[in-house]
Amino acid sequence: MNQNYYRQIMKLTVPIILQNVLSTAVNSADVVMLNYVGQAHIAAVSLATHYSSILFMILYGIGTGVIMLGAQYFGKKDMRAIHLVEGIALRFSMGCAGLFALGALLFPQAMMRVFTHDPELIGIGAQYLSRISAAYLCWGVIEVYLATLRSVGRVGVATALNTFAFSLNILLNAVFIFGLFGAPRLGAMGVALATSVSRALELLLCLVVSARSRDVKLKLSAMFESNALLLKDFIRMALPAVLNDASWGLAFSMYSVVIGHFLGSDMVAANSFAHLAHSFGTILAFSVASGGSILLGQLIGENRLEHADRAAADLMRLTVLFGAIGGVIILAVRPVMLNFADLNATGKGYLSVMLLICSYYVMGAAVNTSLIAGVFRAGGDSRWGFICDTIDMWGYGVPLAFLSAAVLRLPPLWVYFLMCTDEFVKWPWVIGHYRSKKWLKNITRDDLYAAE
Repeated sequence: MNQNYYRQIMKLTVPIILQNVLSTAVNSADVVMLNYVGQAHIAAVSLATHYSSILFMILYGIGTGVIMLGAQYFGKKDMRAIHLVEGIALRFSMGCAGLFALGALLFPQAMMRVFTHDPELIGIGAQYLSRISAAYLCWGVIEVYLATLRSVGRVGVATALNTFAFSLNILLNAVFIFGLFGAPRLGAMGVALATSVSRALELLLCLVVSARSRDVKLKLSAMFESNALLLKDFIRMALPAVLNDASWGLAFSMYSVVIGHFLGSDMVAANSFAHLAHSFGTILAFSVASGGSILLGQLIGENRLEHADRAAADLMRLTVLFGAIGGVIILAVRPVMLNFADLNATGKGYLSVMLLICSYYVMGAAVNTSLIAGVFRAGGDSRWGFICDTIDMWGYGVPLAFLSAAVLRLPPLWVYFLMCTDEFVKWPWVIGHYRSKKWLKNITRDDLYAAE
């Protein structure tokens, strides 16, 4: 392994690992604290947060567009282009976040009925959604600015901002869920309130960091600046990434629809713990994919394509290693989670097997995410991943889930096992595309300002 690239990848990756650990810790805190409130609250929040997951996928895709273009233009030393890309991204992110916030505020019960018919879960989840709508708007701005910082290598600053928000979120979760320090005892609604407050303060900190930055500024006025060529490139490259992440996120949410409608509340509650374990198991692999994509983008922007190819190979070795470690982590926490989870005997039986399945499922997710969302996008190749994931999830995963649950009426754990084959089905095509090197392209332009 090239030690130089190894060190560079890890330098970018370590802060992202911290950020992702804290992000998952927030979700863990939600489950842990709601465990003392009741199974219905855990299940309702688990279902309601799928809308946050879908929005995250969209914003992640938009942020990917920022990193794809920003990292390469940073390699080219063109900060003006990065500023224009940030403005373009803000238009899209604020539009999407606004739609989600409006839906959560005005139609929360209808949104919950997508996932369940249980009146109790609908009631709890609807209150949660109405109170988290403000966080969606803050998120739309925050994610674009943090992606801009990452694109120029300032991963540590982005991580520090997230660290503050996530740490505050955990603290406020305890305050509002249990009614500490004289605050009202809000249960599931306390999770939503804590998220909204922490995101609002994180946005305020972003504005402070921006004011002190010499070049990477957060200006909402940038939304009204444009460059026809950059807009065209952003749409051409970011739109497939957005559609890819939204399509994948929506398809993954369909798994919860299947679980919620056909497999019962015990399976819903068990799945919330299994999803948490899966999130922890993929932290290392997903983080190295994010850090590696920034380095690859900068190398490609400098037109050092052979170096980028070697760095991609090092990135893949780290991904496989971290994927294996992730599986071991899940197996290690399995006894602890089974002892802790406040589930009935049926729910614990489900969870026990689901964790075993998750322990190897993380490897499939690690390799595919590293290549599709990391390596390919670093070279501006987001369209291929969109096509691959869409065919895999909507042509294979989702139909198989509904067929096995609604038509064949297979036992719940068999349905879950079949849903967890989606990542491995696409391995031959994903790995083949990586070896073809068709993704290795410099996407920067020399004529951006020719029309001025």
